Amino acid sequence: MRVLVVEDEQLLADAVATGLRREAMAVDVVYDGAAALERVGVNDYDVVVLDRDLPLVHGDDVCRKIVELGMPTRVLMLTASGDVSDRVEGLELGADDYLPKPFAFTELTARVRALGRRTTVPLPPVLERAGIKLDPNRREVFREGKEVQLAPKEFAVLEVLMRSEGAVVSAEQLLEKAWDENTDPFTNVVRVTVMTLRRKLGEPPVIVTVPGSGYRI
Repeated sequence: MRVLVVEDEQLLADAVATGLRREAMAVDVVYDGAAALERVGVNDYDVVVLDRDLPLVHGDDVCRKIVELGMPTRVLMLTASGDVSDRVEGLELGADDYLPKPFAFTELTARVRALGRRTTVPLPPVLERAGIKLDPNRREVFREGKEVQLAPKEFAVLEVLMRSEGAVVSAEQLLEKAWDENTDPFTNVVRVTVMTLRRKLGEPPVIVTVPGSGYRI
């Protein structure tokens, strides 16, 4: 899942981003509304975690722009105000969900995951394919009933492949969905991660390399 965190309180923004990355999400961070508009114009995000009171361009205007562009991106709006009228106003702007500050990180994570599921074709909460079961909410993976311990990026790559339901996923698509914008597009990180993932999943291999195209399960 690709997420953009837009929050002018840099310590909070960085903390949220770090926590979401630990949940196997690819996260970009910006600290003002103008930078947010620039990012959503370049990258495809599943979810934007958007503070409402932003410098340069207000969060309301960022939300309006996302809606106007007809993007499948879901918006989780944050605000220091917990008034019902503010929540209603935020939702009427086109936000998909609303979370007042301060918030529990576990609730933020759950809401981001729930919104992320709305950007894709509905699938069962537990993904199953080729003897593998993947639970995105619990971050658990089993093969033939045996639990497999994966690092966050390995989990993210496996989730993207599982959600493709047998379709080929290119290295570029994996890089876009499982890594953030700071990753060098010419790196071999995708190939190395897939190799490690194959090894951890065991024999017989379930991830197939399609020469010149990418990978599939």
